[in-house]
Amino acid sequence: MTKQELNARKEIFTKVTAYYKKFHKKPAFRPGESFVNYGGRVYDDKEMINLTDTALDFWLTSGRYCAEFEKQLGAYLGVKYVSLVNSGSSANLIAFMALTSPKLGARRIKPGDEVITVAAGFPTTVTPIIQYGAIPVFVDVELPSYNINCSLLEKARSKKTKAVMLAHTLGNPFNIKAVKAFCVKHDLWLVEDNCDALGSRYAGKFTGTFGDIGTSSFYPPHHMTMGEGGAVYTNDPLLKRLAESFRDWGRDCWCPSGKDNTCGNRFTRQFGELPLGYDHKYVYSHFGYNLKATEMQAAVGLAQLKKFPAFAGARRKNWAYLRKALSPFSKQLVLPEPTAKSDPSWFGFLITVKEKAGFTREQLVAHLEANKVQTRMLFAGNLVKHPCFDEMRKSGKGYRVAGALENTDRVMNDTFWIGVYPGMTQEMLRYIVGVFGSFQGL
Repeated sequence: MTKQELNARKEIFTKVTAYYKKFHKKPAFRPGESFVNYGGRVYDDKEMINLTDTALDFWLTSGRYCAEFEKQLGAYLGVKYVSLVNSGSSANLIAFMALTSPKLGARRIKPGDEVITVAAGFPTTVTPIIQYGAIPVFVDVELPSYNINCSLLEKARSKKTKAVMLAHTLGNPFNIKAVKAFCVKHDLWLVEDNCDALGSRYAGKFTGTFGDIGTSSFYPPHHMTMGEGGAVYTNDPLLKRLAESFRDWGRDCWCPSGKDNTCGNRFTRQFGELPLGYDHKYVYSHFGYNLKATEMQAAVGLAQLKKFPAFAGARRKNWAYLRKALSPFSKQLVLPEPTAKSDPSWFGFLITVKEKAGFTREQLVAHLEANKVQTRMLFAGNLVKHPCFDEMRKSGKGYRVAGALENTDRVMNDTFWIGVYPGMTQEMLRYIVGVFGSFQGL
C-alpha cells in the first residue's frame, strides 16, 4: 500500500470516528420509557473503522481479517484450529457433518446412528442430526442448572449411540467432567455447542475446548458480535480439515481463498475415478456447502475480540447483581445457580416460577414486558412439542426420548430469562429489580 493510500485511509478513519461520536451516541436511559433489552450490540468507532477498512480493500470474501480473527480467537481459547463460518447455526452444522466423513472410518456417524442431546434448548443444536438422518435421543435437564441430567446418560445410550451434542445453557456449563467421562468410556464424540457460553470456564478451562469440536455464534445478542458469524474449533488436525471441507463446498483442496497449489500437487494426483492430474481445486471429497464468513464480519469481530474480556466481566457482574437483588423472591421463583467448578460467562438470567407461587409465568412476563423489560423463553422449551416435530410424533420415528422430560416441560411452561448483556447500566439493573418488586404476586 502506497503512502498516499495510507494517508487517505487515515483521513477517512478520522471522519468515521467523528461520525460515530456525532450520530451513534446512545440516548439516556429513561425508566419506564426506554426498553431494557435482553441483549444488544456494544461497539464503538473501532468496529466501524475496521469495517470501513475492509470496504476500501473491497476483498469481499474471506481474507486477511478472517485469518487474523481465527488466529486470535484460537490463541484466546487455547485451541489449535479455528474455522470461521457465517453463523452459529452453520458452525453446529459443520461440526456435526465433520463427524459423518468416511475418512473417520468406523467412528463416523451414519444415518440411523444416535446422538444424545436435550430438548430444552435451541433447535439448531439438533437440526443437523435430524437433517442428516441420524437420531437425536432427548434426555431431561436439571434445575437450577438447566443442563443435562447426567445420571440419565447410561440409560439413554444404545448400541447405535455415536456422539453427545450439547449446549452450555445460557452460559452455564454442563457437568463436563461427567459428560466427558461418559464419552471416553464409550468412545463417543463430544460436540460442545458453546454459542451461548463464550468465555465460560469449567475447572479453570474455557468451555468449548473439552470436546472433540466446539462451536460459537457471533449473532448480535451473543457475547460478542459480527452481525452474523460463527466459528468451529478443535485441536484435532483431521477434524479441522474435515470441517473446512464441508464449509468450503466439500472440496478436497485446502488452499485458502486467492491461493493456489498449497499442496504442491495440484495437477499430479489421482482422485476417485477422475483422470490423473485433475485440478485438485475442483476435487470434492464430501457433499458440502459454502458457509464461509466474509472479511466485513471478521473485521467487526476482531475489534469485538479486543473488548471481549471486559464484556464477559460485565456479564458476570450484572448477573451477580440480579442474583443478590432478586433473592428475596426465592420463595416463589427458582433462581439460577452456576454449575459446580464453573465460572460462567452468563448469556442471561434464568427464572422459573414455582408451582405454588400463586401466579403464572405469563402473568409475571406480561408485567415485565408492560414495563419495558424484555424477556425471552429458554428457546424451544421442549423442542419435541413444536410443529417441526409433528410428522415425527405421528410416525413415532426420527427421534427417541430417554425417560420422561419432566423438567423440560417445566422449562416450557414456567421458565423465562432476562438480560445481563454489557450494555446494561446500574440504573437499568435497579429498574429491573424495582419492576419485579412492583409485581403484586411477589
